Amino acid sequence: MNGFYLGNNESGYLGQVYDITDVANYGANNVLVVRVDATQKEGWFYEGAGIYRHVWLNKYAPMHLVHDGIFVHAQVSSEAAKISVETAVKNEDNRKADLELEAQLLSREGSLLAKATTTDIPVASGAEVKVLQEINFRNPRLWNLDDPYLYRIRVLLKQNGQVIDQQTLRYGLRDIQVKTDGVYLNGKHLKLQGVNCHQDHAGVGSALPDYLQYYRIGLLREMGVNAYRASHNPPTPELLDACDSLGMLVMDENRLLNSGREHLDQVERLIRRDRSRTCVFMWCIGNEEFGIQQTDYGKRIAQTLLNKQRQLDPTRTCTYASDLPNVFRGVNEVIPVRSFNCRQFAVADYHRDHPRQPIIGTEMGSTVSTRGIYAIDSLRGYLPDQDIHAPWWASRAEAWWPMAAENDYWLGGFIWTGFDYRGEPTPFSWPNVNSHFGVMDMCGFPKNIYYYYQSWWTDKDVLHISPHWNWTGREGDTIEVWVNSNAESVELLLNDTSLGRQEMSRNSHLKWSVIYQPGELKAIAHKGGRTFSLSRYTTGPAVAIKLSPSKTTLLADGQDAVVINVSVVDAEGREVPNAQYKIAFEVDGSAQIIGTGNGDPSSHEPDQGLKGIWERSLFNGRCQVIVQSRQQEEAIQFKATAPELRVEEIVLRRN
Repeated sequence: MNGFYLGNNESGYLGQVYDITDVANYGANNVLVVRVDATQKEGWFYEGAGIYRHVWLNKYAPMHLVHDGIFVHAQVSSEAAKISVETAVKNEDNRKADLELEAQLLSREGSLLAKATTTDIPVASGAEVKVLQEINFRNPRLWNLDDPYLYRIRVLLKQNGQVIDQQTLRYGLRDIQVKTDGVYLNGKHLKLQGVNCHQDHAGVGSALPDYLQYYRIGLLREMGVNAYRASHNPPTPELLDACDSLGMLVMDENRLLNSGREHLDQVERLIRRDRSRTCVFMWCIGNEEFGIQQTDYGKRIAQTLLNKQRQLDPTRTCTYASDLPNVFRGVNEVIPVRSFNCRQFAVADYHRDHPRQPIIGTEMGSTVSTRGIYAIDSLRGYLPDQDIHAPWWASRAEAWWPMAAENDYWLGGFIWTGFDYRGEPTPFSWPNVNSHFGVMDMCGFPKNIYYYYQSWWTDKDVLHISPHWNWTGREGDTIEVWVNSNAESVELLLNDTSLGRQEMSRNSHLKWSVIYQPGELKAIAHKGGRTFSLSRYTTGPAVAIKLSPSKTTLLADGQDAVVINVSVVDAEGREVPNAQYKIAFEVDGSAQIIGTGNGDPSSHEPDQGLKGIWERSLFNGRCQVIVQSRQQEEAIQFKATAPELRVEEIVLRRN
């Protein structure tokens, strides 16, 4: 800052705070220089480079609340809550101060419900003190996955009766217990139905607008996901905001299993930052450190990190994501919760030998598939869009989930992965540029395996037919038809002719071999004495573009965003699933396009517009545009065009 060196942060995932008080030019220009060095990778996957998270300039009084210095935790039941608020206060003035601290419990709407006040707190010059306050509250509304109600904890620092600093945290009152037979949320047994996710999204890489965090967590919730593993690095705080708000448990993960000064500091920064988060139910100290995880080094490092975790947050337990089979020596000797990356067939033996250690599948079900593709294409790097292929070290969905679902000693598990991501294009290489592991592609468009998990992870009526029914020139060929459903039985019909009714085994799927004829392929599900149905049609040629925005109102704050999903339809309004048109996009000056994608793992089309021209090809009928608002109140006009197709325009309101 203005030529003065402030410091270095070796983590691209954890924020750092620098005090510029002494080197700032007050009332004049300042020069801040930040150098990002990505020549040595930090992560397990393609990370990109640059500054992709928020940067803030904070101003404090000399007496102030310490950054990440508030720790809220609670003992709760349906009748009462005892909320502990631990606050660190710093005096950077040159004289002693007597301060007052007030901790308030507010409703979501801002009404004061209860408070605790501590007066006459002496803080010497240059000193930091910690104050513990307790707030008692009757008949709390408990945070849970279906009702993620967040109170507000507001901490006011006062001097001579005047507020000189304050901070407000959103906080849900809930009780989480991790036992050998499951996770218990507010006393109710919960099987972990989780996903692993990296932090990038189509079109924008790792620089996600905050709204996209909510959009992605919403897609996972719709699938039935109740837990998110931030793999393999600390998540951005805005992701945790979304999980707090929408009802998603989080396994919060440290990047490296290392107890050196730098990495122990990273662990401390992570825990201090996130320990008041409602959604965080467990810490993870590392992932697959091949060379040390089964050694005495690994054991001692793990013990040091565990001691630090318990010191900073005694309210939660901890795990380590291990790819070892039935191996106890090393980290697993001391870690409270044993986690398995793959090695699903070793879980039963490990539980037999160590029955008192809870077990989680931290990386399971690594099916590789490409949305809308139904044959292996080694040239372009595509795989069939079904639960067929997995790497040798991994498993398909139906290989792991029945074991986890049917055995209580499995606390549940996390799929590898919720979304495709840049890098790791297993089993292919270039021209592939992203993975095939996702239950959804990089845009969040579901693959067929999405509906397998949705069938058994939700109580909603699920019925899904794959593949599509547009097979030009293949009349008389045999097409393998999969049906995913949680119905008791399903009947399949082709052009009103029954192809048979099959009973649905739990945690499985149904399959028919069908001689292809154009027309209507229909499934009728029977469940609880009632029926529901779904049809796939042979469509006509595309005649128009269809735009499906994720919402229709944006904030005029220059930060809000909307996801616009793009498809094409035939003359009867039916989406054409195998269309590959290139679509061009325009938006007026009250908003800006910030990225496009289509989920094609081998697409080399630019995610960003070149010279102001924004366009993207459909990949198997779909692509996506992300639009961000500007600080203007006018409505947003968005238009999509393609040769031979009817132009489509939508208007987005401003709020």
